[in-house]
Amino acid sequence: MFKSKYLPLIIGAAIAVGVYMGGKLNFSDSPDKMFTSNSKKDKLNRLIDYIDYEYVDDVNTDSIVDVTVNGILNNLDPHSVYITKEDMDRVTENMKGDFVGIGVSFYTYKDTIAVIRPIENGPSAKAGIKGGDRILIADKDTLFGDRLKDGEIVKKLKGPINSAVNLKVFRKGEVGLLNFTVKRGKIPIKSVDASYMLTEKLGYIKVNRFAESTYREFKKGLDKLIDLGAVEVVVDLRDNPGGFLGIAEQMVDEFLEDDKLILFTKNKRGSIEKSFATDKGDFEEGEVYILINENSASASEIVAGALQDNDKGTIVGRRSYGKGLVQREMDLGDGSAVRLTVSRYYTPTGRSIQRSYKKGNKDYYDEYFDRISSGELLDPEKIEVADSLKFTTPKGKVVYGGGGIIPDVFVSIDNSMENETLTYLKRRGFFDNFVFGELDKDRNQYSDISRRDFIDSFEVTDDMVVAFQNYLNPRADSNITFVAYNEEVKQYIKASYANQLFGDGAFEEVFNQRDIMINEVIKLSDER
Repeated sequence: MFKSKYLPLIIGAAIAVGVYMGGKLNFSDSPDKMFTSNSKKDKLNRLIDYIDYEYVDDVNTDSIVDVTVNGILNNLDPHSVYITKEDMDRVTENMKGDFVGIGVSFYTYKDTIAVIRPIENGPSAKAGIKGGDRILIADKDTLFGDRLKDGEIVKKLKGPINSAVNLKVFRKGEVGLLNFTVKRGKIPIKSVDASYMLTEKLGYIKVNRFAESTYREFKKGLDKLIDLGAVEVVVDLRDNPGGFLGIAEQMVDEFLEDDKLILFTKNKRGSIEKSFATDKGDFEEGEVYILINENSASASEIVAGALQDNDKGTIVGRRSYGKGLVQREMDLGDGSAVRLTVSRYYTPTGRSIQRSYKKGNKDYYDEYFDRISSGELLDPEKIEVADSLKFTTPKGKVVYGGGGIIPDVFVSIDNSMENETLTYLKRRGFFDNFVFGELDKDRNQYSDISRRDFIDSFEVTDDMVVAFQNYLNPRADSNITFVAYNEEVKQYIKASYANQLFGDGAFEEVFNQRDIMINEVIKLSDER
């Protein structure tokens, strides 16, 4: 039913974020030398002017310029990208790690903004907004109706910091609409999804990207785990597409001893810059496990490669994506920008893990499907390596360049929890929307259940799975049964309940109970 045609969209969207790696290099050429006139630039300028002034029909030359820029970049490498001025705010916000708003997670549920839960200690929570509330009006703007899109809703709820917005809210069981005045504030875009203890000695941190705020979040989570008694820690970088290089360096520094090489970069002129660990690390004596998979890219691979090449900890999972290029953002003067590849990075042993893109961008991205068809995701013997790209760590471990980080301990893909249908349903929000509707029937029945009791004791019944099937079938335009995946569906449903009731990593804490990679790490930890 859910065909593989969706997979390129999913993978493409995830990996696209990974090109936002912050460069740390400076151009040695002065601006006047870089932008002097030459015939190639004059040719493009003249062509645009001819079209602007002489072409028979009116043409939007801005769109022509966009196409031209993208055409040029498509002939370079897969990770040099153009960001239009329309997209710049969203991109900048995502990588900055916060935005100004009212602080609610919401769905457009039956054409109305339905609050899943207010962000803890955020503006809406302080004003008294609760999960299940419907926000109908913001100031004088109506926020319900079939034609209203999520992007338009977000714009109406955003505004200058400390500015007030008057909300009219429908709350089940209350007579009439409730009025709230919410003062907008900075709302974090979390890059650390969860931080909790797996066992008495083993902590867990899930990092979803490397934004400006990621290291602060990571350090806070690591310190919490240390306080809880963690002497070993799992850093989950699965499906993490990367981000800023400098943030990855800071994270590695927590684990590596002073003066250990983290990585080095080399640009087109052969200039090399090296990055070394400092004396700031708080977990240098502890054991670390890094979880990676085929969608772990860029900064995720910097972390895994730096630790592996320094014989620190254990890399667990499947071969990573294979992106060893560094981009730098450059303003194009009209609100748009280009993120241009300016150097390659190398792990401490000197290996580049960048996959080849000589056959073009399409072939480059399709290589993901070659891994599936070759059986690499199930069998480590199917991973292709080149002896010419063989390197050796200080303790004699053999590692390879040329196409991602190969883990120390291989864990095959879990075709039950990671099968295409369930992954699709999760990404499209079917589980979350179903759970929201179930909670909305009577939220009070969960008001006295603690987070710990819910995670340890709450059980999803077979009747709830049937109810989910009945909810799903008319919306998916198909007749689905979960006979083969009954327990897995229960886990997704319970994790969605946990997320909407408790937030703050509750989804991961529930979902990870059936995660074979995490169970492998627990086994490795027990054997130490």
